[in-house]
Amino acid sequence: MLIIDNDLQIFILKKPYYCLFLTEKDCCKYNLFQKLPTMKKYFFLLLITSVIACVPASKFEAEKSKRENCEKDLANCKTSSQSLETQVNELKNKMTDEEKQLAGLQKDTSILGNTYRNLTSKYDKLNDVNENLLDKYNKLIIGSNSESQKLSGQLSTTQEQLQKKQDDLKQLQIELDRKKSDLDVLTVELKKREDRVKELEAILKQKDDAVNNLKKTVSDALMGFEGKGLTVTMKNGKVYVSLEESLLFKSGKWAVEPKGVEVLKKLAKVLETNSDINVMVEGHTDNVEMKGQGDVKDNWDLSAVRATSVVKIITNNSSVNPKRLTAAGRAEFFPLDDSKTKEARAKNRRTEIILTPKLDELLKVLETN
Repeated sequence: MLIIDNDLQIFILKKPYYCLFLTEKDCCKYNLFQKLPTMKKYFFLLLITSVIACVPASKFEAEKSKRENCEKDLANCKTSSQSLETQVNELKNKMTDEEKQLAGLQKDTSILGNTYRNLTSKYDKLNDVNENLLDKYNKLIIGSNSESQKLSGQLSTTQEQLQKKQDDLKQLQIELDRKKSDLDVLTVELKKREDRVKELEAILKQKDDAVNNLKKTVSDALMGFEGKGLTVTMKNGKVYVSLEESLLFKSGKWAVEPKGVEVLKKLAKVLETNSDINVMVEGHTDNVEMKGQGDVKDNWDLSAVRATSVVKIITNNSSVNPKRLTAAGRAEFFPLDDSKTKEARAKNRRTEIILTPKLDELLKVLETN
């Protein structure tokens, strides 16, 4: 098992209590059979050349713990990336709910306005009735006491009703003013959220446009190789450059063939002009068990050392910052075709270069939300 510490030194566990210590210079003869799970702090050393010294099993365990922490960091990064899209969707859903609330308030306001106008109309009618009764009262005041008392009672009842209507009208006006105030506040808040969603959508569109442009740039740069063991695709916001084994390596070997070096040099020039793209190089094998000797013993070793060979060619032939590169061995566990045919195995023997745009700008917007 291979582990990398913070000083980019490699330990190879040979026995339960012994391990070999290798310097960066000596790395070119050995392979890191397991991927390094961090995109910024750790890098996969390319090749191993010589064994220098032994270290105790306790240091190996400490290094193993660091590796596991790195794997957790990678998992957290992936979870954070997935949660970005979830937060955008949640904002959209919340905006939809608030729009529904706004529509409800507008409907309530309309109903209250109609009620207010109806009460005003009734108030005017009652006022007319009151004036008519007062007129009759004045005319009949000289009449019998019983008739006068009757009219007086009607007048009193009408006045009470009129006062009640006035009180209801005032209360309705207060409620209407409160609803209008709530509507204004909600409208302002909704506008802010719409602006935030538009900002997020604009950033996501920029990211998608950048990925589309990157795919076109890569396809244009590698046009002479597409359909000849190389494909360029885009999925999940990433660009995948897939190279068949026959384009890069001889069977069971990890030294890149001249034709493959030419492809990687052209790709490296594209990466130089796109500094906001992170690069993951994944080595894949078929399910035929490799029985190697020395330090490359199985499919894990072969897939990982092939990935490091590709990374080294990119860094040695361009000014691409090594911090942007990650090399990983996948062995036979991520096949494109699960069937057992010769064609399926050939399809699965590949190297994938995954180009991922950075999401720093989107993260900053979400942090200010």
